[in-house]
This record gives sequence, C-alpha cells and structure tokens, in this order.
Amino acid sequence: MENFNWSLFGTIILVITVTWFGSHHLTPSGDKYAGMSIVPEHHEDIPFYNGLKFKDQRYVTKGDQWQDIYQYYLNELPESGWKAEFIYSALDDDTSENDWSGFYSNWTKEGFDGVLRISASYNQVAEQTEVTFDKTPILTATKWIEDTPDQRVCIYQDPEDQGCTEITDEPTIMSIVQFINESFDWDGKAMPRIKTSLIEIGNTTVTVFYEKDQEIYFQSDKGIKRMKPDPDFFELTDLDIGE
Repeated sequence: MENFNWSLFGTIILVITVTWFGSHHLTPSGDKYAGMSIVPEHHEDIPFYNGLKFKDQRYVTKGDQWQDIYQYYLNELPESGWKAEFIYSALDDDTSENDWSGFYSNWTKEGFDGVLRISASYNQVAEQTEVTFDKTPILTATKWIEDTPDQRVCIYQDPEDQGCTEITDEPTIMSIVQFINESFDWDGKAMPRIKTSLIEIGNTTVTVFYEKDQEIYFQSDKGIKRMKPDPDFFELTDLDIGE
C-alpha cells in the first residue's frame, strides 16, 4: 500500500477550513441587508417585534402570529410618533378562511422622508409568519374625476362586453368617484390581476384590475392608481370578485 500523504491531506483541510470561515464569518454583517429599502433594527423609532429573524429580504417567526404582530404595530408605532395613513387586514373580511392573508399598512412621520410600509401574512406551507418592511416615496392622490352629481356611470364587468350596468343613484356615483379620486397614485405598472373591468364616468374611462384580497389598480389616460380591496367599493360597483 502506498504511503498516505498526510501533509497534502492537512493542507487541503486547512484550505477548506479557511475558505469556509472566510465566507461565513468575515463577510460584513451589513451585506445581508443588500437591496432592503429600510432595516428596522437600524432605526430607534421603529419598534421591533420580539422573535422576528431576518431571512431572504424579510423577517420570519414560527407559527401563525400575524394578528399579534398587527396589534403590536397598531399600538407601538403611534407611541413612537408614527401616523397610520393606510391599514388593511384580513380581519376586515368576514370570511375566516382568509385570515392567513394578514395585513399591510402605510405609516408616515414628521422628519421621515417617505412612507413606512409594514405587512405580514402566514405562510401555511412553511408554518411561519412572514413580515416585510419597506420604505416608499410619499403617496399622493391625484384627482381624476370632478365631483359633479350629474355624472353618467357605466360599468362593464368585462372590457369586451357590449352592454353595461348603468348607475344613476347620485350618492352611489359620488362614492365611486371618491374611491377613485382618493386612491394613491402609482408610478409603476399595474400588477396583473385575475379580473379586469371598465368603469365609464362622464368622459373618463377607468380600467380596473382586481381579485380577492389583493390591491386594486386603476388605469386611465391620467395614469395609474392603486387602492386596498375595500368591500364597499365592490358593493357599490357590483364588480364580481368571486369566492
């Protein structure tokens, strides 16, 4: 039997050990946050829910805890000077089957140059709650439609439909106009949704992209807006979000 080269073996082990140690221990700790618009641990005025661990551009914790996290931020953020601009949660939906879908919220604060977005949901497959923090520009809501009571509203469930559902009730028309006007401007593209409908209000045609428990996108020749999936909007317009 040939003599085993222990010297060569030791050198190989040493190289492997140094390489592993360098890649796992000498990498700057900040690198794991690359691509994050905001890191909550780096801001003293952003409360941090105990038990969250950073993983793949988000924070996770075992089990279904999104409701506890939701209540935590509702209580703690105002104490640190934050003002809620927009909040939606699955608790607003009477269907308990959707409770896993969690919440999302927008917050502003004097001296903070943007909007703090916090959302959480329960991943049933991984059996963990996933929380995201994001910093976005200040939201604006451009007025698309004049608030005149004599507007004609025509709703096409499908853009290819020849006929529409006409709404003549003045309070209903004003409420629909308000929903569209007060929804936030969006600089990006409208995210794909399962359903698309058209709303004609006076001389303005608004394409609506929507599906159950997802943000609504409005698109017209004036730009793009987005809005939380408010049940009142679907009731007013009679748009079918399905089961």
